[in-house]
Order: sequence, then C-alpha cells, then structure tokens
Amino acid sequence: MLESHTHDGLLMVCLLREIVIHNHQVLKETLIRHGFTFESETDTEVIPKFAKFVFDKAHDEEGEQTVTFAQVVTEVMRQLEGAYSLIFKSPRYPNELIACKRGSTLILGVKELTDANSGTFSHDDKTFTTIGKPKEFFFSSDLCAIVEHTKNYLAIEDDEVVHIKDGCVSILKFDYGKEKPASVQRALSVLEMEVEQIKKGNYDHFMQKEIHEQPHSLTTTMRGRLRANDVVLGGLKDHLKTIRHSRRIIFIGCGTSYNAALAARPFMEELSGIPVTLELASDLLDRQGVMYREDTAVFVSQSGETADTLLALEYALEHGALCVGITNTVGSTLARKTHCGVHINAGCEIGVASTKAYTSQIVVMVMMALAIGADKISTQSKREAIINSLPDLPNKVSEVLKLDNEMKDLAESLIEVQSLLVFGRGYNYATALEGALKVKEVALTHSEGMLAGEMKHGPLALVDETLPIIVIATRDACFSKQQSVIQQLHARKGRLIVMCSNGDASSVCPSESCRVIEVPQVADCLQPVINIVPLQLLAYHLTVLRGYDVDQPRNLAKSVTTQ
Repeated sequence: MLESHTHDGLLMVCLLREIVIHNHQVLKETLIRHGFTFESETDTEVIPKFAKFVFDKAHDEEGEQTVTFAQVVTEVMRQLEGAYSLIFKSPRYPNELIACKRGSTLILGVKELTDANSGTFSHDDKTFTTIGKPKEFFFSSDLCAIVEHTKNYLAIEDDEVVHIKDGCVSILKFDYGKEKPASVQRALSVLEMEVEQIKKGNYDHFMQKEIHEQPHSLTTTMRGRLRANDVVLGGLKDHLKTIRHSRRIIFIGCGTSYNAALAARPFMEELSGIPVTLELASDLLDRQGVMYREDTAVFVSQSGETADTLLALEYALEHGALCVGITNTVGSTLARKTHCGVHINAGCEIGVASTKAYTSQIVVMVMMALAIGADKISTQSKREAIINSLPDLPNKVSEVLKLDNEMKDLAESLIEVQSLLVFGRGYNYATALEGALKVKEVALTHSEGMLAGEMKHGPLALVDETLPIIVIATRDACFSKQQSVIQQLHARKGRLIVMCSNGDASSVCPSESCRVIEVPQVADCLQPVINIVPLQLLAYHLTVLRGYDVDQPRNLAKSVTTQ
C-alpha cells in the first residue's frame, strides 16, 4: 500500500502497508495548539505537519541560517514513537529525497552502478558510501517489487537515514543521544531472483500460481541438502552440537508460520529427544514467558520481517538463548539478527495468503529434525526412510494438484455457507488450523480448525445437517480415532467432507452422503504437506466464485510489520 500526505509544500510518502505512530495523539494536540488543522483521523497525517512545525521552529531560531533537510527529518524521527518506513520529498529542498525507517521494512534498490573517479560504488566490492552516483534508486518494502528494475539492493536498518541529494547518496545513522547522525558505510547485496517469479504467467492469480508451483518450490527447498542418507544444512552445521544439548527447542511464529511449526513439532521431538514447545510470538511477549540460556529458540517467518516475531527474537537474545531463523527472504531482519538459520528457498510469494512457503517451511523443519537427530541410533531406520522419501514428495504434490477441478466443484457446493469446521489430529491438527485459516483469509468465511480430540468439549454442539465439516483422516497413528470421530458426526447428521488416503473411501465414509477427498499416502511427518494442498485449492476456488480479491484479501497485508 502506498499512502501519502502533504502539508504546505512538504510531501511525505509512507511506503509500507502498515504504519503505526503510538504517540500521534500527543503530537496532534501539540500541533493544534500551534494552529495546525487536520483533515483526517489517520496517525500518519501528523508526520508532514510535524515536519513543517520543526522546519518553522528551526527557521525562526536560526534566522537567516538555513536548516537542512536531514535536520528536519532526524528531529521528526526523534519525536515519533512507533513503527514506520517514510520517504520525505519537498520543493523547499529541490533535488533531495530522504528515507528512514524504524521497526518496519525498507529496501533500497540501486541500478547501474558506475566506477567514476569521484564515486565509490564498485562492481567488485559493492561498498556503499556517500558519493557514488548510480542512475536510479528504488524504494520498496519488498524485494519482489524491485527485481524487474535491479538486483542490487540494500536492506535499510532501523534508525538509518538514506539521503539522496543531486544524484549522490549517503547513509546516516540516527542516535537519540546525539544531535547529529553519523555517516555509515554499507555493502550492497545481490538479489538472487528472476523477473519471471513476480509474473502470473498463464495463471489468473498469484495464489493460484503459487499453489501450483509447490512441486517446484519443494524441489528447490531440498536441492543440495539431501545426500546419501544424510541431510546437510549449511546454516546450522556449526551450531548442531549446541542445539542437541538444548534444554528445550522453542518454535516461535505467527499465523501460517506457527501452523507450520505445529506440523513439524511431533517429528522434531521424536528425532531430537528434546522437549519441543510452541509459542505465538505475541503471546510470548504479552506474558514475558520464561526462557533460558540453554534453550534453542527457532523463529519462523516467511518475510523475516514480522513485527511480533522480531520483538520475540529481541526478547530471546536478551535472555541468552541460541536463536535460529527459518525464513524465505535472504537479507531480512530475521536472517541478519539470528545466530544461524535456514532459508526455505521457496521463491517469491506475492499472494497475501501463504501457500508454497507453508509447505517449504514444514519440509525445512523436517530436514532440521533429521539433521539434529543424526546422532540418535534408536531412530536411524526411520530417519533414513524419511530421507529416502523426501525426493519423491514433489511428485506426490503434483498428484494432489490433479484434484483442482474436484476442489472447484466442492467450492461450488459451499458457496452459500457461512461457517466451516475442519477437524484434524496428530500431525494433521496443524493442517486443520491452516486449512481453516486459508478459507478465513481469502474467502472471508468463518472457519475454524479443531483438534478432533476436543470434539466433545464444545464443537459437537454445532453439528447439524447444514454445517460443512471437513475431517482429515489419512492413515497414521490417529487413523482409528478419526474413524470414530466420523461415525459420531455422521450419527448426528453432520454434513461430512472426509480427506483420506487413496483407497480408503469405503472404510472412512459411513454412507454415500459423505463427500470424499482422496490423497496419496506418504510418511506421517510429510503428510501435512500433501493434505494442505486440497484445502488451499478449496480456499482459492471458493474466493474466486464469491468474487473476492484472492491476492489482496480485505484488511490483510503480506508482511505484518507492526504489532
């Protein structure tokens, strides 16, 4: 989202989807006392008006001495409390532009570097200093947005100020304790992404494309990491010994990333022999959860910029825990601030509802469990079986994608429903949560993922012949329990949709009134990767049939960069 406000010749552009100024009411009251008027209730309108207030005050105090643009912006930063990425442009300072950020995301793309005698941009070392003169600059909140223009970029750090003047650029570091910001040197990074990744190609929507890309994205996630009964994760190899001696492994995330961690938890516990707990980042912060130096905290975020997850990371670092990052975004804040980590390499994901990143996150966490458990003799046979089955997983996902038309037909039968329940258990409790979340996010339909073991503790009261209930009953350790759940729901005339393994339809469905989705059977820890795909397709088709925007759902953003 691009939002802008102007005031008396000062223009402020807010690049990010979400900007929160916590003290905007205090600043607003100050400005009103000094004669400023407001046209909206948005917190961002305070910023350009406060910049004008700073300019006028400094100009009055300095007299004929001109206040610089950088002085105006840094004083505004000194007063703002919250999370933001801002660009300032003003006719009072021609040929100048200033960008700054705090607690949000800001990317600077740099096109066509030159090795002029007076410049210090270099193709060799990519050192970024004050006097280089590239032809074009691009500001964005997402790397995917700049790839069609340039592959050279700089991820701006908190409290850094990018000052472009007369074609030259300088990076300044704002410090509350100092009157003037200090100049800093930064090195450019090179984006490993192709333009084709941000195009829809032959698909109607990005979400549709990303669902169907999963065989490829999973292949990319595993590429170079599976070797003769072993898993090699370069980002973790120097820390595996520490992880194996951890007191606990704590997975921390939000939304889809949390669900992916939930799917991986049973296998991580089984192979590592270490207690594994899960934390929603916001809840961990709210209650200031206990964390020890002997803990390994694993932070999962597709963007690597999720605000609550990053705050939880700071909390874990303060408590001395080993911090591991799992992200899809090279150069993200999460990737830079954790001690070690793994990139999921799923490719650029543009649709707000995460699909291919979710399945790649699960596979990365399974591989992480395999790497951690390499020294456990008791689990070697299972470990080797999983490693040998991983290369075929993309082919199994390709099989599931053939259910596309079947899921569209199911969506047509559900187009009028107002509520949907999804029951899962064991590894597929996470699948139930994630499937319901996808329907909720994009189809704007109330849907809830339920732990099937809790069915009699409330949810059973909702069952009638009109409420659609999806039960995930693929063959695993919980299969017989799920059969019992199906029978109980059928006895109460529930409107059943059952997901089962190929060939199991007759054993799980008590009558022809039960709708069946058959999927390939794989290892239990990998089954969530298979089982989520039909639910992703269902959510996609239900959204399109209802006429909603599947790539930009109402009120949601791809990266939640504020609390």
